[in-house]
Amino acid sequence: MVALGFYQAPSQFTIRRMNDRRNFLKSCAVAAGAAGISNQSAQAEAPINPSGVSGYHYLKPSFKKGSRLLFQGDSITDMKWGRNQKDRNHYLGHSYVYLIAARLGVEIPGDQLDFYNRGMSGHSVANLRGRWQKDALEMKPDLLSILIGTNDVNQGATPEAFESDYRYILDASLKENPELRLVLLDPFVLRVGRLADEKAWAERRAATDSLRAVVARLAKDYETVHVKTQDVFDAAAQAVTPEHWIWDGIHPLPQGHELIARNWLQEVSSRWPHQ
Repeated sequence: MVALGFYQAPSQFTIRRMNDRRNFLKSCAVAAGAAGISNQSAQAEAPINPSGVSGYHYLKPSFKKGSRLLFQGDSITDMKWGRNQKDRNHYLGHSYVYLIAARLGVEIPGDQLDFYNRGMSGHSVANLRGRWQKDALEMKPDLLSILIGTNDVNQGATPEAFESDYRYILDASLKENPELRLVLLDPFVLRVGRLADEKAWAERRAATDSLRAVVARLAKDYETVHVKTQDVFDAAAQAVTPEHWIWDGIHPLPQGHELIARNWLQEVSSRWPHQ
């Protein structure tokens, strides 16, 4: 004879625990399935990325294959680029030029872009004019980028003289290559370092602003790309502090050069977007 045991109904507490466990397991299974589908979808849609890591989210410019990009300016552009062009360790220096070249070399390697830095520490636009034949026209660039003005302020150049020399080099460049792409960057300063003093700051900013107005006029007249670097640094200084971006009021720190590079890429890409 089979012994009959007594059946004891589960309590309401036990039932709730069993239902909670079933619901939890069900929700985990649904979440895991959704995550798997999401990952598969992301992998299928991800673009080819030669770096193997996620890059920067910005527009990319379009260039004809083998384009030569020439960067001109003063110490902000210079940043100790190697005068021996056979030394490929140092030929671009460590300014925003280096950052732009590195970024585009990874993002659009098929374009085989050729980068040159000819910034010279201490130079003004008058100095650019004096060496323009050798350091610009004879190099036959497809794109010419110019950041100049801080030494013009140091030397007390008038906006009229600054504009005259600037127009000369732009006219000469376009005469040599009517299809030349032009990028003009504003001179800039921040109130830090030797410019922290109220009087020094007011004088320097006013003089810089007068040359910025010239650059804006030239950008409009010649229909160039215009990178408003002073506006960029003003906003960045307000968001953090001036000394985070520039150490002496004039020369950017690495993150300051990154600001220039990102905004250069944004403006150039907006004018000539990559297809």
